[in-house]
Amino acid sequence: MKATGEVMAIERTLEASLLKAVRSLEIGLIHLEMPELKALSDEEVHDRIHLIDDQRLFVIAEAFRRGVTIDEVHEITMIDKWFLQKIMNIVNMEKRIKSEPMTEDLMRAAKKMGFADVVIAGYIGKTWQEVREMRKGWGIIPTYKMVDTCAAEFEAATPYYYSTYAEEDEVEVSDKKKVAVLGSGPIRIGQGVEFDYCSVHSVWALKELGYETIIINNNPETVSTDFDTSDRLYFEPLTIEDVLNILDKEKPEGVIVQFGGQTAINLAGPLEKAGIKILGSSVESIDRAEDRERFDELLTSCNIPRPKGHTVFDTEGALKAAADVGYPVMVRPSYVLGGRAMEIVYNDDELKYYMTNAVKASHEHPVLVDHYLQGTEVEVDAICDGTDVLIPGIMEHIERAGVHSGDSIAVYPPRTLSESVIKTIIDYTNRISIGLEVHGMINIQYIVRNNEVFVIEVNPRSSRTVPFLSKVTTIQMVDVATKCAMGHGIREQGFRPGLQLFPDYYAVKAPVFSFNKMSNVDITLGPEMKSTGEVMAIDYQYSRALYKACIAAGINVPHEGSILITVADMDKEEACEIAAGFADLGYEITATGGTAEYLQSHGVKVRVATKVSEGSPNILDEIKEGHISMVINTGRN
Repeated sequence: MKATGEVMAIERTLEASLLKAVRSLEIGLIHLEMPELKALSDEEVHDRIHLIDDQRLFVIAEAFRRGVTIDEVHEITMIDKWFLQKIMNIVNMEKRIKSEPMTEDLMRAAKKMGFADVVIAGYIGKTWQEVREMRKGWGIIPTYKMVDTCAAEFEAATPYYYSTYAEEDEVEVSDKKKVAVLGSGPIRIGQGVEFDYCSVHSVWALKELGYETIIINNNPETVSTDFDTSDRLYFEPLTIEDVLNILDKEKPEGVIVQFGGQTAINLAGPLEKAGIKILGSSVESIDRAEDRERFDELLTSCNIPRPKGHTVFDTEGALKAAADVGYPVMVRPSYVLGGRAMEIVYNDDELKYYMTNAVKASHEHPVLVDHYLQGTEVEVDAICDGTDVLIPGIMEHIERAGVHSGDSIAVYPPRTLSESVIKTIIDYTNRISIGLEVHGMINIQYIVRNNEVFVIEVNPRSSRTVPFLSKVTTIQMVDVATKCAMGHGIREQGFRPGLQLFPDYYAVKAPVFSFNKMSNVDITLGPEMKSTGEVMAIDYQYSRALYKACIAAGINVPHEGSILITVADMDKEEACEIAAGFADLGYEITATGGTAEYLQSHGVKVRVATKVSEGSPNILDEIKEGHISMVINTGRN
């Protein structure tokens, strides 16, 4: 198995259910159509049908568009013709929409087959808003069917629903005060069950305040999609069209987006434009944190330092920015989660390659170029009610800045920060939270270098460390944040603002990786998140807590044997201290040519190993035969 999560889509026809599932996947596609396949020749598309990979359904649909028959695809794939016919039906409907004038009957047929407004809009040269108004004018709106959790034996107290285009609607809308909570969608690398935890705790807090709760989500594995978590659950894609359809029907007092990760945050702006009230931190607050220039203005007004950086829209702008701030630079697209397409680059050639191959920069999708500071990364999750700020804890990362926070080992409470640094972090957290007018959760990441504190990122939403901090501090952070979002202050809830007292134990959060399941992936850690899970360990001694976390995460820590060290020139000085420490513990140190020479010149006893390029037997043979217990390797020359 290689999947890290899944989505669930329910509809009355396979075509509609399949298209709903594609929209739910959040892989940048809104239909059974991949733009990059259009550039392939007919022969290349035909050859791709043989490949059994995650793009196969999209390739089959493209083959049908090129005139390949159901019989031909069946012969190659052995997929049952019934399923292939359903894909063909979708392709035939595309042709109808493109070639026929848009009528009420055609619109109804397309919506029954599951075509999204934005897809229809692209085919007929209109905006999705225009298509939405057109179909609503014709009275073409979704109805909602119930999945009966009690098999009709008695009335279901907590049913869940899915949309379809039919006559009868089975949702009984109440007139109680209600709030909708947006979930986080599928679990995938970069976004996991942490945000599901937050959604569920938010629902519980809303129920305590007397609200009827509605969850919109599509991940069948999570607690938020258990039928008895909220008053009503909608299994729907987290797209603006699907969410608006539900909100039009339910008419809640507002929507909470800050607990669904970047998926929900990205819907905040479009929802507000459609007249939906965003509860908690406003869209304005979110935009001020995400927009580079506006965020720089805030930090300048608060007198808070950050690494120098620029927003750019093309390769030329990126090169100018890098020349101004100085290499190395951290580059990343704006409005992403999990550090997707984020890299540290060291020269013009690497930057050109990044801008050409890793991102598609434009005025709608700017790229951020920041000077990369090497230091200790520190993370803070705080709660603000607009006036007071509660800081349950400060976490220190073991890895240096540059490794994504989701892939870092985090320690609570911090071990190496001075009292003055901690005071500065508290001060900056207060200033940023109040300056952004946060009502609810905020996550801030800092770099500490030479006892100076720099801000590197701010997210006015919950983060993946919230469950971890909630467990080790015993402060139910989502509960407090939800009540703040609904107008109940921190003091009103019985908390004292500021940093809470540190406990007398250490808690360590360690990532879990799935590299052994995924071939041909880069296992080097960096700004783009690659972990698929995490563990937590607690002990009165830091070293024991860290060891427990490593064991729990599946990291085999050998008690003896040979450690192979082969590092880049820029890392040799740091590696020397590590090698000496392992030698003192009784491990044999093995190193390749340049690293071995450097270690030996600094008094470390080293056995020289042969590189793969230098002949056989080499380090690869030694690893395969079990002579090497552990490898310390960095990949930059």
